[in-house]
Amino acid sequence: MSVFTLNHPYEPAGDQPKAIESLVKSYQAGKRFQTLLGVTGSGKTFTMANVIARLDKPTLVIAHNKTLAAQLAQEYQAFFPDHAVHYFVSYYDYYQPEAYMPVSDTYIEKDAQINEEIDRLRHASTQALLTRRDVIIVASVSCIYGLGSPEEYKKENMHLEVGMEISRTELLHNLVSIFFERTNADINPGQFRSLGNRIEIMPISEKYIYLLELVGGRIESITKIDPVSQTILGTPETIFMFPAKHFITDKEQQKRAVESIRAELTERLAVLEKEGKLLEVERLKRRTNYDLAMIQEIGYCNGIENYSRHLSGKKPGEAPETLLSYFPHTPDGKPDFLTIIDESHVTLPQLRGMYAGDQSRKKTLVEFGFRLPSALDNRPLRYEEFYERVGGMIFTSATPADYEREISENITEQVIRPTGLTDPEVEVRPILASKEEGEYPGQIGDFIAETEKEVKKGGRVIATTLTKKMAEDLSVYLKEKSIKAEYLHSDIKTIDRIKILTQFRKGEFDCLVGVNLLREGLDLPEVTFIGILDADKEGFLRSETSLIQTIGRAARNSAGRVILYADRMTDSMKRSLDETNRRRALQTAYNVEHGITPQTIKKKFGDITEHLESEHDKAVRANLVLDQEIFAKDPAKLIRLKEKEMQAAVKLLDFETAAILRDEIRALEESNAPKKVKKKR
Repeated sequence: MSVFTLNHPYEPAGDQPKAIESLVKSYQAGKRFQTLLGVTGSGKTFTMANVIARLDKPTLVIAHNKTLAAQLAQEYQAFFPDHAVHYFVSYYDYYQPEAYMPVSDTYIEKDAQINEEIDRLRHASTQALLTRRDVIIVASVSCIYGLGSPEEYKKENMHLEVGMEISRTELLHNLVSIFFERTNADINPGQFRSLGNRIEIMPISEKYIYLLELVGGRIESITKIDPVSQTILGTPETIFMFPAKHFITDKEQQKRAVESIRAELTERLAVLEKEGKLLEVERLKRRTNYDLAMIQEIGYCNGIENYSRHLSGKKPGEAPETLLSYFPHTPDGKPDFLTIIDESHVTLPQLRGMYAGDQSRKKTLVEFGFRLPSALDNRPLRYEEFYERVGGMIFTSATPADYEREISENITEQVIRPTGLTDPEVEVRPILASKEEGEYPGQIGDFIAETEKEVKKGGRVIATTLTKKMAEDLSVYLKEKSIKAEYLHSDIKTIDRIKILTQFRKGEFDCLVGVNLLREGLDLPEVTFIGILDADKEGFLRSETSLIQTIGRAARNSAGRVILYADRMTDSMKRSLDETNRRRALQTAYNVEHGITPQTIKKKFGDITEHLESEHDKAVRANLVLDQEIFAKDPAKLIRLKEKEMQAAVKLLDFETAAILRDEIRALEESNAPKKVKKKR
């Protein structure tokens, strides 16, 4: 019986049937490494979905950034609606790692903002892997970082069922022991609330409340409740509660770990004292003893991952447990899952480079007494270790690097698009303006003129720049020219980035200005024109790979075209133009032979932000919808009323409600702000 059932919105077409058959047969023949050279817009994800369904294996898909991972997760969820498709990325909205700069004697403490919703999705991923086989995990490269032992994580889960004998005290104690937090306020994932003999629990991986009623030292009933509507969703006989943290150890392990850490501390202090590093001795002693006290007291401390080797009982230098450890393995320990490396030309270099960067920073912390040497074992996998822990791998890219080509035992090309779309027409225009008045206006002036044409026709436009500052400045300048524009780059938060892309697709603005479209992983069929500014500035952002990838972003629309702004023809430009023209010739010939008329790709606007949006944001949005009619009649009166409600909430110490009202007021005021009128000259 098949594990996966593919939702077929359409049948494979173009080069897809050939590619699917080639990849499946090669995998079944034992060929470990394969490459799908699929041009942009050729439906590589659909091809891989068919491969997954045919091979019937749990699958790990690795993308090179959170935005692309979110996009892929949404697509795989559509292809496999009845199966466990999960999103696993770093749970930091902001992350400043702990570091020390000896030159300036500057210590930078770890500073991070954890996105609780993404943390919930991470737990959902690991729990699915431990409980079922029909699992697809779409992950960023953070999947090769230490995560905690799957054996301990699974061992410590709580099995609760109706009729089970357990006292209220024992139940509460067990919840705390697996790092659930008690609350008397609104309940969130990984928390519980006790109301006499009624215990409300929200699992770390779900957004549902389980109400347990205890009578006479046994569980009388279990009720599943929607926390917003308070609707009863079911009465399960049994439930499982996994730990609220991935790093978990039992009391015996904690005791052993504490002794091991103390032994390492004694040894390290002796070395530092011998070297005459008295400041480092004091620094390390104070910090480590504080962490030990926290571990002994509550079983946890900030930065506990730095002691992961001691907690897991691993040897110095031994590879950490990662997400890969949660995937199924055969009885002889071999990986029993498929790995897909999306946009491999970008993702693989990231995977190969993460270990060296991590170690460089931590060695300095160890040398100057901020951390024990065992902190070096809290690390991402080396590429060789990653290589050993995955089975069959399929690299997908429109521009695979030499590495993928060299190690692949099978390279399958997917040039013909199911839609009949061809690679876009590409034109080269100068950067500099003509000296004579009324002549060529230069790249910015020309780009604006071309953008205005596309917007009139209902198209969308992308501009790529070389720097973040230029992207921001160009966005402002376009707005001054009455073109609705927004910028997009790596400084924008994950969820905000995804929201901007969705707004762009919906037509809420017309021009998106970005720096690195490779990084952002854009899939935007509405785009009809792309302007690549300063295309002759040879470098990473204007390399052959980058140019081919960026040109390909216009290949999802039948009207797609690209202008390269350059004053000279670089080698990268020439090679990218030659490859684009080669593909375009093959595609055009195929269309003529089969009587195909190119059709613009139609994609739904759904995105994973529905899963990532916080309860706070949802509440604000819901209030705005409800209050719209009242606001339209008397804006000032409604804002005064909302301000009174906010102040009343503050007096009652209901700060959550106050914050929701505050943000609603802010949104209402912004919507009512007078619009700037453009002055006539």
